[in-house]
Amino acid sequence: MLHLAFLTDYGLLFLRIMVGAIFIDSGWNDLKDPDARSKNLGLPKGFTIFLAAAEVAGGAGVILGILQQLAAIGLIVIMLGAVQKKIFVWKTGFWGKDNPGWYYELTIMSMLSVILFTDGGRFVIFP
Repeated sequence: MLHLAFLTDYGLLFLRIMVGAIFIDSGWNDLKDPDARSKNLGLPKGFTIFLAAAEVAGGAGVILGILQQLAAIGLIVIMLGAVQKKIFVWKTGFWGKDNPGWYYELTIMSMLSVILFTDGGRFVIFP
């Protein structure tokens, strides 16, 4: 059996970088054209801008290890909102049909849960 526990903090850092990059990219794209995104989501423009900024800030916090547990909680809440929208408003199935299902959000939430429960590992700036 391989004994790789000594690499756990490096794996958590990689996980934080990947999750953070996903949210920074998503939020940044939404901030570039909030009108189109708000129409697509069926949300007010101001709230769409707030969500996009929260995604960017949360993603940066997760990557840098600055209040990463609070950032993970905030991003989980955003993902719960996305799951709610997909299930109850858009009637999207778990795997989806014409667009991605809500399995994607659950996958991201599971990754955020690892960050939340482990405090992101040893390589953080401000826990």
